[in-house]
Amino acid sequence: MSESSTFDLPITGMTCASCAGRVERALRKVAGVSSVSVNLANERAHLELNDQVDPQILVNAVRLAGYDAELTPAEPSADVQSQRLNHERLALVLAVLLALPLVLPMLLQPFGVHWMLPTWVQFALATPVQFIFGARFYVAAFKAVRAGAGNMDLLVALGTSAGYGLSLYEWAVARPGSLPHLYFEASAVVIALVLLGKYLESRAKRQTASAIRALEALRPERAIQVVDGQERDVAISALRLNDRVLVKPGERFPVDGEVLEGQSHADEALISGESLPVPKQPGDKVTGGAINGEGRLLVRTQALGAETVLARIIRLVEDAQVAKAPIQKLVDKVSQVFVPVVLVLALATLVGWWLYGAPLEIAVINAVAVLVIACPCALGLATPTAIMAGTGVAARHGILIKDAEALERAHAVNTVVFDKTGTLTSGTPRIVHFSALDGEEDTLLQWAGALQRGSEHPLAKAVLDACAERGLSVPDIRDSQSMTGRGIAGSLDGRRLALGNRRLLDELGLSPGALAESAQAWESEGRTLSWLIEQNETPRVLGLFAFGDSLKPGALAAVQALGERHIASHLLTGDNRGSAQVVARALGIANVHAEVLPGDKSAIVQQLKEHSVVAMVGDGINDAPALAAADIGIAMGGGTDVAMHAAGITLMRGDPRLVPAALDISRRTYAKIRQNLFWAFVYNLIGIPLAAFGLLNPVLAGAAMALSSVSVVSNALLLKFWTPKQLENKR
Repeated sequence: MSESSTFDLPITGMTCASCAGRVERALRKVAGVSSVSVNLANERAHLELNDQVDPQILVNAVRLAGYDAELTPAEPSADVQSQRLNHERLALVLAVLLALPLVLPMLLQPFGVHWMLPTWVQFALATPVQFIFGARFYVAAFKAVRAGAGNMDLLVALGTSAGYGLSLYEWAVARPGSLPHLYFEASAVVIALVLLGKYLESRAKRQTASAIRALEALRPERAIQVVDGQERDVAISALRLNDRVLVKPGERFPVDGEVLEGQSHADEALISGESLPVPKQPGDKVTGGAINGEGRLLVRTQALGAETVLARIIRLVEDAQVAKAPIQKLVDKVSQVFVPVVLVLALATLVGWWLYGAPLEIAVINAVAVLVIACPCALGLATPTAIMAGTGVAARHGILIKDAEALERAHAVNTVVFDKTGTLTSGTPRIVHFSALDGEEDTLLQWAGALQRGSEHPLAKAVLDACAERGLSVPDIRDSQSMTGRGIAGSLDGRRLALGNRRLLDELGLSPGALAESAQAWESEGRTLSWLIEQNETPRVLGLFAFGDSLKPGALAAVQALGERHIASHLLTGDNRGSAQVVARALGIANVHAEVLPGDKSAIVQQLKEHSVVAMVGDGINDAPALAAADIGIAMGGGTDVAMHAAGITLMRGDPRLVPAALDISRRTYAKIRQNLFWAFVYNLIGIPLAAFGLLNPVLAGAAMALSSVSVVSNALLLKFWTPKQLENKR
């Protein structure tokens, strides 16, 4: 390993952001390590080394911190990860099934039903939950203690052990035939609820990691290499710079390169954000991952592997995910102080009552009462119940919130950055302007439709859609001829007609004439122009079509709704400045960033984050780095899987009005989490002193725990009344 090098170390055993922090601290202490960044999503530590370091020393440092690392591990497949998630789901279901009979008597008491399971049945149900499904919490708590930290796992281990142990004690000292006060149900329910939270975290973590896999899936595995006129099917890894590669119609470009032969169009919407196909001819650049159109192209390789645009996008997503500062959960922050304080108070209660002269049994009962009232039942319910209620009602309205981290970030958003194509606009071209120089508009539109009938080009579909909207029949064309890179021509009723771009106009030596002013104005708006030309003895211009993207119906309402909440809107697009300004003016967006490359999108979001809490809204691959770099990413459901994987919130419908709705339900859900945590801690702050002074026996302590749980659940269920109807009805 050379000086000033980088090194990636796979880590296993991390379960939360605090785990990643402990691994980082352990690795930073190794001599020669200048910086460490642990990515919880892909379970890797990225290290920058300024000196020669033995990799085994790094592995040993991770193991001393309580985790594991391997220098040459097998990459876990999607199937293996799915099996792990299924295992967690099975453990959760079994724990819930065992805990439900234990909590049922408590739920029936308010209805006057006083019924209790036999002690041995409660013991039989609670023991597997405590020591089989709850074993992970004991392991994690041990690691936290060894690292000198307190977390939720330690609270769960202490609280459930206290309840379980007290139940065993009460059972052991009970008189024959009497029914002792047991707390098996409290321990089992806490473990089941926290397992639910762990399962939701694991699922969100797997979705985050799949963003990288989805990006990598865009890379073609093979290419057609041309050597001395012979075509050979080879692996991408076998290609070298300046090799010649043949790309057939409909295939993805396997490399970044330059066109040597052929003419075609390239769909670069997923890479550059450009909504319309881009003409390609000799001398033009092509990007790996883009889709070739109708022509065969011979391409000279100019970038391979890690140097391609797509590879750089993948690295940007990875770097953005690593750079996300993990939010230190409020529960974990308080737990670092709360846990040792509770232990000290319980010990002080035991010693105090014993010194006061009370029997040892009374001292133990009061000390355990402190631990029971401090058992984090309400803490375990506070976050999952609010998240389940909030995300459930949001999903019914078309908003998918991926994890709690998205909720925590979204509530403070004060700046929303919109991608243009596919987000605020439909992403499909249509005729936005049309001018007839010679003849009736409907007649010229019919002629244009006749030329385009049968074509798969997006502009052809726009012409035919316009004919259909006006109820115009499309006549048959004869002698149709495609002019690659220029347009299309054909014969109709004795006329030789052509529909093409400015290049065709120049080849025929025609001038725009009276349409010159309109053409210039429409081009300044970023529109794509097509000229309808008659090619008989005296060629002449018949009309001009301007194609552009159309605004989505809810775009204006979305921007206005954000403005009413004092949330600033920005437009960020790879399209030209003219088309970006047209959209911005129509929506009232003052902040416009146009002609932006994918890497620059991420950089602009990072700049905005210096002074604002930023949400990025997008739908394409080119948006993935910016979605990952933003405080919160919001993906349009009609977009790519990559965008949805990289985002914390996905809108199941491509309706921009769901953006302010998503921020609203996130804010309300986060508020419920904070309220629930407040009530959970209030019960502890009141109950612990009462238990310590012997005014709250373990039975009342268990009742207080149940009451705190009912409080947080009831508060969370109020979210079910939320509705975004005001936004949906706004036009």
